[in-house]
Amino acid sequence: MTSMNQYHLTFLTSPEWAETLRTRLLPWLRETVELGDDVLEVGPGPGLTTDLLLELTSHVTAVEIDAELARKLAARLDGVRATVVHGDASTVDLEPDRYSAATCFTMLHHVESPEAQDRLFARVCQLLRPGGVFVGADSVASDELRDFHVDDTYVPVDPDTLELRLTAAGFTDITVIRPPGEGHFRFIARRPNA
Repeated sequence: MTSMNQYHLTFLTSPEWAETLRTRLLPWLRETVELGDDVLEVGPGPGLTTDLLLELTSHVTAVEIDAELARKLAARLDGVRATVVHGDASTVDLEPDRYSAATCFTMLHHVESPEAQDRLFARVCQLLRPGGVFVGADSVASDELRDFHVDDTYVPVDPDTLELRLTAAGFTDITVIRPPGEGHFRFIARRPNA
């Protein structure tokens, strides 16, 4: 089970974080990848990234492990082109081969172990259509982020090993990008065509 401290939760709903996502994440997504018509979002938290995804696709299925966050997001998105599912994306009952794309933004470090992260990668690969794209971003480990995550689940992903891990999960055409001087990395991978 993952956990998140209150300060962290507050930050994830802040106007500052919303602006960061709108000015940095959204342009990158628009320029880099075609998400298609049916997107799986893993770990939306309060849903600021879900809002952006709804600008780029016809439907989003957002899978959130925290019951309260899932409940609030489902209520907020009621009547919108989104489905919110409470559960662990690596085990929740979803239709294989369904999604045109899958996303995860700044949430992988909240998955409790590298082994659990790898199970999540493998499950996402199964849920994508052949040729579907998996795109995400996360923070690079630092002492500052470790302090920010006091009382959180904090298991940072090493971007230098991510390509091998995604390959082992079944993905191909993998690109891991770590912009110089930035404290984050981004990745794109594809499920092979049948």
